[in-house]
Amino acid sequence: MTIEVQLLAELTLENRKRVLQRAHGSFDEILPAITQIMDNVRDRGDDALREYTARFDGVEIENILSSPSEFEEARHTAPPALIEAIEQAARNVAVFHRTHVSKENPVQVQEGVSAWRVWRATERVGIYVPGGKASYPSSVIMNVVPAQLAGCWEIAICSPPGQDGKVSPYVLLAADMLGVRQVYKLGGAQAIAAMAYGTESVPQAYKLFGAGNRYVTSAKLLAASRGLVAIDLPAGPTELLVIADETANPRYVAADMIAQAEHAADSASILLTTSRKLAEEVASQLDSQSRDLPTREWIEGSLLTYGLLAVVSSIDEAIAFSNEYAPEHLSIVTSDNAAVLERITNAGSIFLGPFSAQPAGDYATGTNHVLPTGGFGKMFGPLSLESFGRKLQVQEVTREGLSGLRQAATTLAHYEGLPAHRAAIEARFMEEEAMDGNT
Repeated sequence: MTIEVQLLAELTLENRKRVLQRAHGSFDEILPAITQIMDNVRDRGDDALREYTARFDGVEIENILSSPSEFEEARHTAPPALIEAIEQAARNVAVFHRTHVSKENPVQVQEGVSAWRVWRATERVGIYVPGGKASYPSSVIMNVVPAQLAGCWEIAICSPPGQDGKVSPYVLLAADMLGVRQVYKLGGAQAIAAMAYGTESVPQAYKLFGAGNRYVTSAKLLAASRGLVAIDLPAGPTELLVIADETANPRYVAADMIAQAEHAADSASILLTTSRKLAEEVASQLDSQSRDLPTREWIEGSLLTYGLLAVVSSIDEAIAFSNEYAPEHLSIVTSDNAAVLERITNAGSIFLGPFSAQPAGDYATGTNHVLPTGGFGKMFGPLSLESFGRKLQVQEVTREGLSGLRQAATTLAHYEGLPAHRAAIEARFMEEEAMDGNT
């Protein structure tokens, strides 16, 4: 595998577009197929789900919901090391996410007028856990732990079945350890449709969560555009951008890029560096470190299709491109990481310094690994506890407080042509003013 080191400033318009759009640039071409799947699941429910599972996953399923015996088997066969890892990761995620929502005290806006917000969880949530090429118990942790901390009443998980017709035992194990037994054997756009519309087996959710491929992401966006559900964020094929100077270790940089690329051939890994020497050493390391990996095919496909090793004239140039790219994962390895961080405006999760290995954030630093991809980091933030609920506004106004608002509110109502708005306020004063007039 040979990856050419390029000057960022000399990228052709075609290559620049390829890098910036990555795999997310192709939603339009799959939208007709996604629309058909959504409509079919809406109209035919479980029958459509079984047909799509047979077509896309190659397995016939009778019971869409994972059975108690499947959970028991997963728990019985689980390696003790995996159980300990899930416990530690879930604990760290809980420690970090528990800080996200705090009780707000009433604010006295003016005399007699108090306003505040109260937290309310989204009652029913649907979580998509990817499958297929790999198994992701970590995705269960990243979604379920904040959902539970938020207070969600009903949590349902959809994850593709393997060739045995069952959800990955590692996914089932993580769900079971967190107390979730609603795990459905569904993947792809049909899983999103099932949770968006509800079927005979799958409950309808109010909000959908979880990362997936472009078919899953497209289905989530379509479901949201139809007003069926809210979604967390568009989280599709994974990506990493590294900003580095001559102080970076090429072996570490290459290792993180390879780790990101091995997810699938539509993943993206980019290095922007002020050091041509570093870029060339990273190119060599990419080849040597990935040579004997069983995921070599996906790594090579990813790096050659959506990857980039580019030399920049300055860190300023790297920062500007990074903010335009809005990477899901951003690694900063320079002589002044804090200064670079200060100027980053668009990114999902940021890793500072040589030992902040990106995969550590995927699993156990406590931060969430469900992140905006494909440039959506300009509009969305990482999944958090706040994603699983919302703050409701409350106001409490005394008679004296309303009197202080009376003039402003009735004047605005008059000029907006809404006389009933004005009357609703004046009604509170009519009896007393009438009494005052009689005396």
